[in-house]
Amino acid sequence: MDGIVQLQRQLVDYTASLFHEGFLDDQFNQLQQLQDESNPDFVVEVVTLFFEDAERLLNELTKTLGQPSIDFKRLDAHVHQLKGSSSSIGAQRIHRVCISFRNSCEEQNVEGCLKNLQQVKQEYSLVKSKLETLFRVRA
Repeated sequence: MDGIVQLQRQLVDYTASLFHEGFLDDQFNQLQQLQDESNPDFVVEVVTLFFEDAERLLNELTKTLGQPSIDFKRLDAHVHQLKGSSSSIGAQRIHRVCISFRNSCEEQNVEGCLKNLQQVKQEYSLVKSKLETLFRVRA
């Protein structure tokens, strides 16, 4: 019994650290509240869809920024989508970088866009590994 209590405590601590470090915000709690016995994998499913969507968008952003002539409207549309989907799962740090990214798109600042793309990719891989760890611990 002690082992289970200890694991539960570690899970609570780990989840709390994700909030404390700014990886997640209250939206993630709201997602968890929508999960119940009838849909025990709800959060994992929603987050998995986010991962797929984010990876597609990151590829689009990389492709669009790699063009000789950059379509800033298209770039901004992709960043806007990523901002929305990261917000919907509570991925706060990605959401914050997307705000800065959209400003760079508005200013048509290629260097700023490239820097933001790197930051978004970094934040995405961090939150992805943190959430995968969280889901593994829960399983």
